[in-house]
Amino acid sequence: MAQEAAVQIEDLVVRRGKRDVLRGLTCAIRQGTVTGLLGPSGSGKTTLLRAIVGVQQIHSGSVRVLGEAAGSGGLRRRVGYVTQSPSVYGDLTVAQNVAYFAAIAGAARTKVAEVIDQVGLGSAAGQMVATLSGGQTSRVSLACALVAGPSVLILDEPTVGLDPVLRVELWNLFHRLAEGGATLFVSSHVMDEAGRCDQLLLLREGHLLAADTPAVIRERAGTDDLEEAFLQLIHAGEGTVAA
Repeated sequence: MAQEAAVQIEDLVVRRGKRDVLRGLTCAIRQGTVTGLLGPSGSGKTTLLRAIVGVQQIHSGSVRVLGEAAGSGGLRRRVGYVTQSPSVYGDLTVAQNVAYFAAIAGAARTKVAEVIDQVGLGSAAGQMVATLSGGQTSRVSLACALVAGPSVLILDEPTVGLDPVLRVELWNLFHRLAEGGATLFVSSHVMDEAGRCDQLLLLREGHLLAADTPAVIRERAGTDDLEEAFLQLIHAGEGTVAA
């Protein structure tokens, strides 16, 4: 597994009004890994993801992705972003949505059916997105992001509303993509998904409490339960730990 940093964040501060949403974050996301971003609502998870994609105004610090400043033109086809709210067209079919994003990215038409199958929507390829369930619509968004074959894939709570079997299937897909060299950064508030990650970032009120492997975080907290480990880190008020 490659150890180079696909994403490097240095002293990142994001401010809204007089309040710091992210407070001097420094960490790295290794290439070819699945990194989990965990924290309670309001901890700054989505803001951090937006900063990596390059659509979030920052107050100070830096974010570099694949060696370039986040948001640079050269990254547009190399970084995929799946937001919490599906960004697809309800009046198009699943296949038409994915084909549209494939055309924008200059991806081969053969990729359309491939990624639809990858996200488990092969039988619904001809169905209008407006008729799909919430979980299915989220998977359409994921397929649209995958069709360009991004080197870095940013996923904001991609498994919300999915049944346990499908969640496992998607996490298996995430690891296959990482094994192929892609870097995935996945936010979640579901602690049982944390153990599926190669490394974890734990956020609390804009502070980075920990950035390490699940095994090391368990060891630091003295428990095999990652949820309990996270709670202990919160109560201990530990500071930033670089990845």
